[in-house]
Amino acid sequence: QVQLVESGGGLVQPGGSLRLSCAASGSIYTINAMGWYRQAPGKQRELVATITSGGSTNYADSVKGRFTISRDNAKNTVYLQMNSLKPEDTAVYYCNADTVTLHAYYSGSYSPRAYWGQGTQVTVSS
Repeated sequence: QVQLVESGGGLVQPGGSLRLSCAASGSIYTINAMGWYRQAPGKQRELVATITSGGSTNYADSVKGRFTISRDNAKNTVYLQMNSLKPEDTAVYYCNADTVTLHAYYSGSYSPRAYWGQGTQVTVSS
């Protein structure tokens, strides 16, 4: 019903920058919060940053001051600008969208559901 497609990952040297994008499409009535999560090998998935439909943001302590999350509500797209990248930022990055589908809207439930992208690899290495 809802698809999230990420792009922008890749290999970058320490201190470099990358910009991730995630576009949501499909049977969407509205999207509440959107966010980015990451999972490094052998570790659990962790929150990186979230942003509400009104623009309020939240960041993991490890990325504060280096990463910036933003969104374009008209395009159902969320972005993650990553600066001053470190080797420990290496992970698969996943986007998430808390979405009310058209089905939920027309059924009167308005219940949101979390949808996930397929992930994009970010590798920080010299």
